[in-house]
Amino acid sequence: MNQPQQAICRDCATLVPTTRTRCTSCGSPRLLSHPELFQLHLAHIDCDAFYASVEKRDNPELEDKPVIVGGGQRGVVATCCYIARMYGVRSAMPMFKALEACPDAVVIKPRMDHYVSVGRQIRAQMQALTPLVEPLSIDEAFLDLSGTEKLHGAPPAITLVRFAKKVQKEIGISVSIGLAANKFLAKVASDLDKPRGFSVIGAGEALEFLQDKPTSIIWGVGKVLQTKLKQDGIRTVGQLQTKDPTDLAKRYGVMGLRIAKLCKGEDDRTVSADSETKSISNETTFNHDISSYEELRSILWHLCEKVSHRSKEAGFAGRTVTLKLKNENFKSVTRSKQAEDPTQLADRIFRISDRLLKAEVDGKQRFRLIGVGISSLCSAELADPDDLVDIDAGKRAKAERAMDALRGKFGSEMVSLGRGLSSPKPKR
Repeated sequence: MNQPQQAICRDCATLVPTTRTRCTSCGSPRLLSHPELFQLHLAHIDCDAFYASVEKRDNPELEDKPVIVGGGQRGVVATCCYIARMYGVRSAMPMFKALEACPDAVVIKPRMDHYVSVGRQIRAQMQALTPLVEPLSIDEAFLDLSGTEKLHGAPPAITLVRFAKKVQKEIGISVSIGLAANKFLAKVASDLDKPRGFSVIGAGEALEFLQDKPTSIIWGVGKVLQTKLKQDGIRTVGQLQTKDPTDLAKRYGVMGLRIAKLCKGEDDRTVSADSETKSISNETTFNHDISSYEELRSILWHLCEKVSHRSKEAGFAGRTVTLKLKNENFKSVTRSKQAEDPTQLADRIFRISDRLLKAEVDGKQRFRLIGVGISSLCSAELADPDDLVDIDAGKRAKAERAMDALRGKFGSEMVSLGRGLSSPKPKR
């Protein structure tokens, strides 16, 4: 395929002759050119260091400082800004290690409700481009812009540049974009030039592009599978490309069939706007290990309130309640139980998870983390019918909904149920 005669300025979306090194309109050197640039329509959009970017946007004094968003001394890094990453700080790193690497970092506790609100603003901007938006999280999504050229008066590549500029101007958050022939390549592309990136991987170059990349670049190849592949002498995607798909399936099961296609840049998955939230959860890491059932129970209640609040806001109810614990040796335990009916009430989520907690805590084992969540989600319309066995359940449900109404009017900190008033809030 011949190289197109025009490039796109990534700062102002002006079309520029490929012979130029700077934009003829704004003078920017950030020009984008690719043989398939104006034929591709599938994109992956990822906000840059999202939580940290929101915090810097809201507090300009943090602009030139290393910022870490995460738990306390015993917690982990949720995300960090690019300045902190220069010191070696990474997401999911234990906080004490992050602070050893970057002792001058500003540590901020996550404000999930606020991040979700900002994420919804960005999602709305995406949905103005195309109805085919498939969210992966609150700050990233796949978009299929096929058939939108007449609507926007421009090919998808230009529409995406304009989108990035608009989000930066109106919401104050930068994004990175990957434009490619399929979902796998688009996700890979969006991570190539962060922050404020826009990278393209065409179908014609996929095989060669992937050859020298580590196997970890393949979506779904985690540390366990990487180790197995290394034990079999496979370290690069190029080595996978030479393997027979049948042999990969025999050796690695269903994942073997998956990587047999992805290693060659093949991915036939479509963008689904019907992708649903699978679960709603909340967890906290303690400053000190806890063995007391009563203390863990008190913290569990507040987590159940948070899960309940988020499920009500999202219009979901869950039938499966899951308790998560992590002991002092970092061993995780998860226990789940199905409710009789889908629920979004803190009282019912707590009663189920409390029974699970009581079965795991013996007063001797110490825990560093507790979490709770609901899954098997459905519409809130199906939630919490009257309980004919527990006569008082209806009264508690009415009391909780009355509390919700008061919180909506006076604020979440002003109104609390009796159990909440007597329970210390979780310390991170």
